Amino acid sequence: MIKVRFYEKADDSRLKFAVIITKHDGKWVFCKHRERETYEVPGGHREAGETIDETARRELYEETGATDFDLFPVCVYSVAAAYDNGKEEEETMGMLYTAEVREFETELHSEIEKILITEELPQDWTYPEIQPRLIREMQRRENLEIPSK
Repeated sequence: MIKVRFYEKADDSRLKFAVIITKHDGKWVFCKHRERETYEVPGGHREAGETIDETARRELYEETGATDFDLFPVCVYSVAAAYDNGKEEEETMGMLYTAEVREFETELHSEIEKILITEELPQDWTYPEIQPRLIREMQRRENLEIPSK
């Protein structure tokens, strides 16, 4: 079983990847890797010397061809495998973002075979225990009322 946890912040050095829940014209944007038959949210691992925001921008471009977009941080999240004996792997942490894409390149230049722009969430997830939870958390946070001062 996979455990997913959400945090408001974490030490930057612990953030290993960025995942970007992406929309275009009100529709979801998902990626299909060349070597898989499933769909996933754009994202990937942080490279040496990058800020986590730079990782998110680079991965969004590489995986979707997005050239004109707004990017917003949502929260920190972690993933750890949980075992029947009650033990867990060490948490791996990443930053969750949302993006609204206005324009895409016409050709992809990465390991992504195609992007899917859809009103419906996919049924065939690459990471079914993780990515739907990230989307639900983003939606939950979008629906929180902002207290008036």
